[in-house]
Amino acid sequence: MRSSNPVFSRRGFSRDNGGHAGFGAQPQMQAGTATHPYATNPYATNPYAVDPQTGMPAAPPAGSVMTIDDVVSRTAMTLGTVILTAVLSWLLLPVDPANVNKSYGIAIGAGLVAFVLAMAQSFKRKPSPALILGYAALEGVFLGVVSAVVSTYISPGVVIQAVLGTLCVFAGVLFAYKMRWIRVTRRFYGFVMAAAVGFLLLMAANSLFMLFGGGDGLGFRSGGLGILFGVIGIILGACFLALDFKQVEDGVTYGAPREESWLAAFGLTMTLVWIYMEMLRLFAILQGDD
Repeated sequence: MRSSNPVFSRRGFSRDNGGHAGFGAQPQMQAGTATHPYATNPYATNPYAVDPQTGMPAAPPAGSVMTIDDVVSRTAMTLGTVILTAVLSWLLLPVDPANVNKSYGIAIGAGLVAFVLAMAQSFKRKPSPALILGYAALEGVFLGVVSAVVSTYISPGVVIQAVLGTLCVFAGVLFAYKMRWIRVTRRFYGFVMAAAVGFLLLMAANSLFMLFGGGDGLGFRSGGLGILFGVIGIILGACFLALDFKQVEDGVTYGAPREESWLAAFGLTMTLVWIYMEMLRLFAILQGDD
């Protein structure tokens, strides 16, 4: 099963035809390897788990496989970078009427560079902590300015609501996933990806109409439709979290290389940023309708 995040989909996280989670395909059995302890390990055909000289499955060195602690620590570093730069940009970049356009320009520039770094990491064969942390820092600048402007001019106090909402979604999805109330299957994955593509196309069309036609575009980000699509966006973010949790679980279970924990942190950070932005937009609309 391919991940919702491009960083995972390029790392080999998948499910075979029998529905078993793994990192790449099941290995081909060869003479003399049936009793090898990694003969049935889905990671055995991945280049990380194969001896490059003999081409045979090799047991990974101790401490070289991904653990939950690795994922938690890398995610804390990545999210901590986002939060730190968001707070600094909120405090240091002016959002008064005379300078708000300048701050917006900085935020948009940071967001575009963050997008470029995210795409660069997505197409790299190995995770780059520098790229991932660079993405996190620039994404934090973007979020900090946008949050400050929304809180100052549109909906005071909405940022706290959006943060708490994001934390509640994360905790709720994690609990539901651990309780197996959410089961990530091929059908679940296909539905989420189809819905996400449709959602993004509608939002892109709405943005184009806003850019060239002015006003609220097609109205997908304001009023009743804005509330509806805000809820849909949050639900999609929750579904992406479930997919991310599945990728992390598969990686730990089947012995993914330890460096893959950086990609897990990267994917989780992108999903949480998505949920936060949808929460911020939704609460701003709700407060504006009061």
